[in-house]
Amino acid sequence: MINVKPVEFEPARRLEWLETNGLGGFACSTILGLNSRRYHGLLTAATQPPVGRLLLLSKLEETVVSNGERYELSVNQYPGVFHPTGHRFLEEFRTDPFPTFRYRAGGLEIEKRVFMPHGENTVVVQYTVTGDCELEIQPLIAFRDYHSTTHRNGALSAEVENAPGLASVQPYADLPRLYFAHGASAVELTGHWYENFEFDIERQRGLDFREDLFNPFTLRFRLQAGSRTAIIVSTERHRASEAPEAEARERSRRCTIVASAPGSDPLVRALTVAADQFIVRRGNLRTIIAGYPWFSDWGRDTMIALPGLTLVTGRHEIARDILLAFAQSTDRGMLPNRFPDAGEQPEYNTVDATLWFFEAARAYLRYTGDFDFVRQRMLPVLEDIVGWHVRGTRYGIRLDEEDGLLASGEPGVQLTWMDAKIGDWVVTPRTGKAVEIQALWYNALRILEDLRRRAGDGEGGDAAGAMAERARASFESKFWNPDRRCLFDVVGHNGNDPAVRPNQIFAVSLYHPILTGDRAREVVSTVERELLTPAGLRSLSPRDPGYRGRYEGGVFERDSAYHQGTVWPWLMGPFLSAFVRSHTDRAAARDQARDRFRAFEPRLRENCLGQLCEINDAEQPYLPRGCFAQAWSVAELLRAAVEDLDL
Repeated sequence: MINVKPVEFEPARRLEWLETNGLGGFACSTILGLNSRRYHGLLTAATQPPVGRLLLLSKLEETVVSNGERYELSVNQYPGVFHPTGHRFLEEFRTDPFPTFRYRAGGLEIEKRVFMPHGENTVVVQYTVTGDCELEIQPLIAFRDYHSTTHRNGALSAEVENAPGLASVQPYADLPRLYFAHGASAVELTGHWYENFEFDIERQRGLDFREDLFNPFTLRFRLQAGSRTAIIVSTERHRASEAPEAEARERSRRCTIVASAPGSDPLVRALTVAADQFIVRRGNLRTIIAGYPWFSDWGRDTMIALPGLTLVTGRHEIARDILLAFAQSTDRGMLPNRFPDAGEQPEYNTVDATLWFFEAARAYLRYTGDFDFVRQRMLPVLEDIVGWHVRGTRYGIRLDEEDGLLASGEPGVQLTWMDAKIGDWVVTPRTGKAVEIQALWYNALRILEDLRRRAGDGEGGDAAGAMAERARASFESKFWNPDRRCLFDVVGHNGNDPAVRPNQIFAVSLYHPILTGDRAREVVSTVERELLTPAGLRSLSPRDPGYRGRYEGGVFERDSAYHQGTVWPWLMGPFLSAFVRSHTDRAAARDQARDRFRAFEPRLRENCLGQLCEINDAEQPYLPRGCFAQAWSVAELLRAAVEDLDL
């Protein structure tokens, strides 16, 4: 449980909470209830799980009436003013395990609890009061794609269908009907637009930061001391009386998640809880949301995050589902990089996601011992992938027969994880032979060699092993940079890129490292000296003329800094693995690595409570940036902690 008490306005407006529903839908806001992002809202529904996300309910405006006095608990930002100022009454926020707000106003204590039942596009908001009062609740609806904003319009239907204990609205015919199950004593039809809400974070990001919201009705409750009431807002019909049972089920489910945590280390347990929020359904199978609030499921992120989110935490059947879902989506030897939000065809524009698929399958076999599944469902796909890479597939991805290394890239495309693109400008094109792609290719060939041998195909195993050995020998001769005592980032026809980037750490950290011995230790030492921060690894050395220490400003400023120094927490996982595995004194290295791991504990309290962000500034104080909850940030720390730090 994370507790914030007392609640002070300035720091609290930057602290956020997140609830998810296992479908790709979510609820989130600040701990003040002040929506400062266009993504903040009480119900973002995944209408085509895990995508098709619509922000339906922005917030509930709550007013407590006690002894004739009105106390507005909400906080909103309008041009030049915050109104109302309900933060004055907020005494405590905690995750218990749900976001819980405790207010004191008019001699009363009011507690509000928010949670999402798993597997439904539903949010439940419960209220408990310590004295007699009236509670007025005004829903503010948006009904829009979650990337956009709503503005006053004449197309909205203000009609409210009102039945005992259930009101519903469908402001636009092509969007879902939204149901409000309640125990209110009265429902007052209103039909008002509230204009010019401001989202300060979107303003900072150079995006549309104003929105208008519609209030269709007001719910009025008469509450007695010690009483509890609830509103269930959903795309399905419910009764308000179902709230206690729904809460008990969800509490039980989350207790099971905590119990699945490997070991008793507090940070490992906290990361296990965080991991659950990224696992969602795709059809009858599962996938991983790359990050909240704006990413969907990406092939690269899913494969990297799979071991930490599912295998380390003992959720093996989910790992199996994810592997099947992506195995069924391969095309021309490639995994999809992204499943678009609107449900269009997947995008096949990544060179590394497919190679991470091999590592995910290897990890699944290590944790489960389920060789029958791997032989029958994974091995044919893995063999097909290698065949395509040898022959050549999209975007120049092909085996170079001269040296056995993997080349990739065409003008105007970004294929590695350093994938920022602004218009037609690929910020870090990395065309040619990128260092981590060779490490992943070698790792994939060794995995294929092992699987073929275990399946009784010794000849096939020999062939994969020979390919791997040829790649390793070429790698050592071509990628070593004697001037900087580390690896070139890219080897290409137009020369070698000497930029000191974190991509070289994978040459040491993967299960089958392509680089070992003294050179591996020198790589780790260089990365530690030039790239390591308490928040993760910088994406470029500060000594490089292209280095950018801050990730801020509008779209161009931010995207051009994305991989030019910006810190990535997820890279701490491979760094810790490489650090421990490359040192001769592993016990001492493990102790140092544990200290670096535990330094992340306060970061669970600096942005989205209980989560780790996508990126940080590269300079102190290493402010959190990007998505406030990122799957691979959680997963890679969790994996390294269990596999290499023995926590």
